[in-house]
Amino acid sequence: MSVQTAPLNAQEPIVDSKRRPSQAFIDWFTPMLEQVDAAPSGFAPVELVGQNAAISTTPIPTSGLNAGLYRATWYARITTVASTGAGTSSLTVSIAWSDLSVTQSFSGAAMTGNLVTTVQSETFLMYVDAATPVTYATAYASDTASQMRYRLSLVLERVSA
Repeated sequence: MSVQTAPLNAQEPIVDSKRRPSQAFIDWFTPMLEQVDAAPSGFAPVELVGQNAAISTTPIPTSGLNAGLYRATWYARITTVASTGAGTSSLTVSIAWSDLSVTQSFSGAAMTGNLVTTVQSETFLMYVDAATPVTYATAYASDTASQMRYRLSLVLERVSA
C-alpha cells in the first residue's frame, strides 16, 4: 500500500523559526508514520535445516509479546527422502499460544510425500495474550535406515486489527 501525499512545497521551510517542524512538514510526514505503524512487525525467524527428528515444544524467540493479533507463517520442505522400500515418513508442524488464558493450537496436515518436492506452507491469524510464549513443535516419523530430513522456517508477525 502506498501513501499518496503531496510533495513539500520547495518554498516552505521544513522547520520554523524556533527549529520545530513546520505544519507543512508534519502534514506531509504524518501519513508515512501511520503506514509504518500499521505495517506488520516480524520477530526473529526460526530457520532449521537438516532436521531428522521431532522438535519438542519450543518458544519462538521473542522478548515478551504485547497482547494482540499476530500472524504465524511456516514453510516446511522435505530435503532428503527416506530410503525406498517399506519405510514411510511423516512430518506435522504445530503452533500453540494462549488466548484469554486458554491454550490454543493449530497443526498443519501431515506431510507424507517422500519427495524433495514435498512442501507445505501455512499462514494463520491468532490473538495472543500479553507476555505469553508462542511455541512451535513438529511430529516426525521415518522408519527406514536412511531417514527423511526436512527444513523448517517460521516467523511470527504482529498485525493491526
